[in-house]
Amino acid sequence: MDAGLKREIEAKVAAGERLSRADGEALYGSDDLAWLGGLAHDVRTRKNGDRTFFNVNRHLNLTNVCSASCAYCSFQRKPGESDAYTMRIEEAVRLAKEMEPAGITELHIVNGLHPTLPWRYYPRSLRELGKALPGVALKAFTATEIHWFEKISGLPADEILDELIDAGLESLTGGGAEIFDWEVRQKIVGHETHWEDWSRIHRLAHAKGLRTPCTMLYGHIEEPRHRVDHVLRLRELQDETGGFAVFIPLRFQHDAAGDPRNRLMNQPMATGAEALKTFAVSRLLFDNVDHVKCFWVMHGLTTAQLALNFGADDLDGSVVEYKITHDADRFGTPTTMTREDLLGIIRDAGFRPVERDTRYREIRAYDGPDPARREVATAIDA
Repeated sequence: MDAGLKREIEAKVAAGERLSRADGEALYGSDDLAWLGGLAHDVRTRKNGDRTFFNVNRHLNLTNVCSASCAYCSFQRKPGESDAYTMRIEEAVRLAKEMEPAGITELHIVNGLHPTLPWRYYPRSLRELGKALPGVALKAFTATEIHWFEKISGLPADEILDELIDAGLESLTGGGAEIFDWEVRQKIVGHETHWEDWSRIHRLAHAKGLRTPCTMLYGHIEEPRHRVDHVLRLRELQDETGGFAVFIPLRFQHDAAGDPRNRLMNQPMATGAEALKTFAVSRLLFDNVDHVKCFWVMHGLTTAQLALNFGADDLDGSVVEYKITHDADRFGTPTTMTREDLLGIIRDAGFRPVERDTRYREIRAYDGPDPARREVATAIDA
């Protein structure tokens, strides 16, 4: 990057001035990763200090039967396949209750677009889960699922959201976003929910008082300009509604078992350096969202820790089971972490852990890194 442009961007960031599309594309073109990280870390520190957020949650997928065939997804199954499943609501409640002793505060529920499951199954599921786990936030359904519910129920999203909120819905999930640019989207997405419907549904959710996450799936066939476009669309919607609580870059994953459903396996996965650049540029562009999350399952623990110095300030949570893109442990990443695990990872990265709820309200702030331990490590390294 030209030295003059570097100084210009530095001045904008220092002044809190909004970066442009051209700035974002220039940042992706820079090979000075340390400089990018420094800029993003300054913004992260200005917004959140040395705090790193996490929660104690469980991911729950009620069904993997899906009418879509997205190129990046190994999770979906068609009706009749031997490993296709749909949980009885009682089974979902049993699995969720297993996390109760750990002090779970959130259930994260995402599903396939089941072609024959009736719409009423979904609000009933929320009601039963809410009864079984009072006080646990129900973060459920992507905008793609809400769009699907419109199709199978004949109801508009406005009424669907009202009924789900009445059943206990606390937040939508951020999925279904992938990359909004149609040039890329038509090659990777196998359902009918694109930017117009995704944004419409989150706009409705925000108008009803929900705070939602937003995501971007990167590291497949998209180019940096598509990532910039994606973030700027979300930034503009955030200007309008203020309803996004967090932005989550999600790294595209190969399937550990080589599942042919994942049709982008010939694409190399994004390197750690590319991941860190994506976090940094996202933090710098997305000036009107408070938090940037590194979902540790999709990045690995080492990259997740490093991302905390490249703009990220949240590590998601305990997760327990994540099925959507790959079996995480096949890549050397655990599928679950305890509260103590998360505290250790955050402290080892040099930050102060803060346990949060779904709306980013503080549940408990913990002590930061042990200074004595850090001094010993420095002495040994020297």
